[in-house]
Amino acid sequence: MKRALIAAVLILLAAGCKSVQTTQPGAVGVERKQSMLVSSETVNRSADKAYQQVLGEARQKGQLDRDAAQLARVRAVAERLRVRTGVFRQDAPGWNWEVHLISSNDLNAWCMPGGKIAFYTGLIERLQLSDDEMAAVMGHEIAHALREHGRERVSKVYAQSIGLAVVGVALGASSTALDLSRLVLDVTFNLPNSRTDEQEADRIGVELAARGGYDPRAAISLWQKMQQAGGAKPPQFLSTHPSTETRLADLKLYAERVMPLYQQARR
Repeated sequence: MKRALIAAVLILLAAGCKSVQTTQPGAVGVERKQSMLVSSETVNRSADKAYQQVLGEARQKGQLDRDAAQLARVRAVAERLRVRTGVFRQDAPGWNWEVHLISSNDLNAWCMPGGKIAFYTGLIERLQLSDDEMAAVMGHEIAHALREHGRERVSKVYAQSIGLAVVGVALGASSTALDLSRLVLDVTFNLPNSRTDEQEADRIGVELAARGGYDPRAAISLWQKMQQAGGAKPPQFLSTHPSTETRLADLKLYAERVMPLYQQARR
């Protein structure tokens, strides 16, 4: 009976898991299909809840949107990239985008599912970012949202958690519901992205920057600055990414590929 219950749930999980193409390939040719168990709507609602929690904590500490000039600069870069996201998916420009600045010495930035962006002042000030380099960071993080890497990772964890819960019930143990908003926070801040996710985000990111009129080669100087800032310990923003040598080689190749898009955008 227990084995039958477990088998039945595994069949249901397999049936509910959909293989989807979240984005168009663009000039960089990202075409990998992804397996999703959780809907975009469910993950985006949870991301919004998690985002508001982060903003609330920053507001209580007096860290939210303190520098009006820096905030305006970050939002201007984000807007130029947002209007180009339709190249990869038609619905993206119409997402409920939000962009906020957090005063912190951390070298960090992220974009939650559905276009919820946070940029940290430490990244701007410690690395003395140019607008082109800021666009490299922003494009990379937006690419994660466009590709729904968060949803993909949540789906994997969700499937594992359901499977474990069912096994626990079958064995007589108690089970608890999975808090998706907490899980979204976890995949944003704690769980490392895969090498594949990072490579996809790098490639889409340089194309977004180029289409927005930002020099895609700035991604190379950005990562060089990040490496220098990290010393023996990589900066928070780099801590889960591929090796610098591998990343730079790939970025150089794809930055050159999208240079015609940048030149066209600058006319």
